[in-house]
Amino acid sequence: MRMRVLLSGHNIDLDGLREMKGGKGFLTPESISAAYARISRSPKSIELLRENARHEAAKARESNRRIIFEMGHHSVAEHAVFNFDIIGISRRAVEEFERFRLCSYTEKSQRYVTLKGDYTVPRELKDKRLRAEFRSTVRLQNDAYRLMLRKIVEYNDVRFPQLTRRRKDRRFLENLAKEDARYILSMATQTQVGATINARNLELMIRRFASQDLIEIKELGNKLYRLVKRVAPSIILFCEANDYDRETYREVRNRARNFLTAHPGANYHDVQLIDHTRGGDERIIAALLSGSTGREYRLCWSIVRKMSRRKKLGIFKEACSRLELYDSMLREFEFADLCYSVIVSAGCFGQLKRHRMASMVWSDYDPNLGVTVPEAVRVVGEEGRFLEIIDRTNRIYRKIERSFPGIGSYILTNAHRRQVIIKVNMRELYHMSRLREDPTAQWDIRGITHKMSALARKAMPITTALLCGKSDYPEVYRKLYGRYPKVKHVPLP
Repeated sequence: MRMRVLLSGHNIDLDGLREMKGGKGFLTPESISAAYARISRSPKSIELLRENARHEAAKARESNRRIIFEMGHHSVAEHAVFNFDIIGISRRAVEEFERFRLCSYTEKSQRYVTLKGDYTVPRELKDKRLRAEFRSTVRLQNDAYRLMLRKIVEYNDVRFPQLTRRRKDRRFLENLAKEDARYILSMATQTQVGATINARNLELMIRRFASQDLIEIKELGNKLYRLVKRVAPSIILFCEANDYDRETYREVRNRARNFLTAHPGANYHDVQLIDHTRGGDERIIAALLSGSTGREYRLCWSIVRKMSRRKKLGIFKEACSRLELYDSMLREFEFADLCYSVIVSAGCFGQLKRHRMASMVWSDYDPNLGVTVPEAVRVVGEEGRFLEIIDRTNRIYRKIERSFPGIGSYILTNAHRRQVIIKVNMRELYHMSRLREDPTAQWDIRGITHKMSALARKAMPITTALLCGKSDYPEVYRKLYGRYPKVKHVPLP
């Protein structure tokens, strides 16, 4: 299946929609952005500014160009929002697409959907023999997926006979099998994504894609640009490839070869805390005191540093006493950071990258980091087949990389690993922990998050006192406060 990109929607002025019934109006997000751009400089009411923009398309577009691009007020473009259907895109390309943290994505989940075997052959792969090997390897992976899926479903039926009676429970068992069988699928596997993107981020995305080496990503950028240009030509302008996006990482990599080749590789660990805010507990508590009393932060910091652990814990408990499992931590918890180096499978990374408020930098998938084999694959006796396919996949990967550098990752599987550097503040870590340490979370990312939380507790033992998955929260809260929170039970997912 070739990639298809559809513009499924965009924001419009509702008054303009009503006017369209009378044969007039201007249904484009440009009218809203042009009207809002003038709010700061015009005494007219917003309603009148919107009306003028709807009825004077040429002036609205010229206003956008001048204010956004000549005057540099790029935030105005954020008032224009677009919805896209992305169909037939590879998992490999999705990872580039979803790099942009201020956009919204919903992707077809390999954990809940049985896959039919659609995949993308990268157009860079010109060699006929390599293309044939690529196709045969992907077909072998897909055959193994279907076999393992069937075997794991049968095993789960025997292991949990009580869950085979009701349709809902039966579907739960099938989903458990899907999330394990998918580890043998390649990054070439096709998926679909629904995306919501404002014009400012869309322009950045299109410009970055124009500077990419992958043909599939360039094609995606071109399709997005053509669709939006027809609807809102004044908002998306700076879309050409540029040396900064195209050359920076390549030049850093080339320079690094001069001194890194002399140093042997380190022993990799799946989770390491490589840095954190010193005195993180005290900084969060000082921020709580400063924000609530209006006293100068440095004064609060000096007072907190002299406090006993019991007093600091008392302030933490006061700040969190009304915290329910669905609440976010207070903003002051952003004043302490933790930086981790993690080795994760592609299957795990697909969920980790969803935490877009974290700062993440990741390397390419590397067969030298090994693979993650689901326990269910071992239990049903398919580990040998799994690893044989991985060995063949690695051989094809290396062949492709020798001739077409950067393209081999399409053949790698969800089991292959990459290194990720991830920096989170304490507030974001609480969010991750609530979501990913819960028993309903997938086992791979649950294990990674559990180790991240354990390391955080050692670094900041006071402000991590309520760090846990949502199912454990009532009991953790009880141990700290001697009573349960108001909402004791975890809502059903």
